[in-house]
Amino acid sequence: MNLNELRDNEGARYRKKRLGRGIGSGKGKTSGKGVKGQKARSGVSLNGFEGGQLPIYRRLPKRGFKNIFRKDYAVVNLGVLDKAIAAGKIDAKAVVT
Repeated sequence: MNLNELRDNEGARYRKKRLGRGIGSGKGKTSGKGVKGQKARSGVSLNGFEGGQLPIYRRLPKRGFKNIFRKDYAVVNLGVLDKAIAAGKIDAKAVVT
């Protein structure tokens, strides 16, 4: 085997699509981009665009966001409950609320 005989495995390198090279190629004319419109143009980035609706990054306030529907949970530690039952502060048979 010589250096000039080295080859990639079959199918290891995929040929790039040649766009806009005639109707027979299957990717001619519009090059797979459909018809006209902003997305058919080159160099278009539509990140954050919501079809004319005010984007979420403009709907939210600039400095932080406080959820008024947030639920506050009371943390219940089983170790603390066990100590309270042992000390007689809580009845073991009653429902803990």
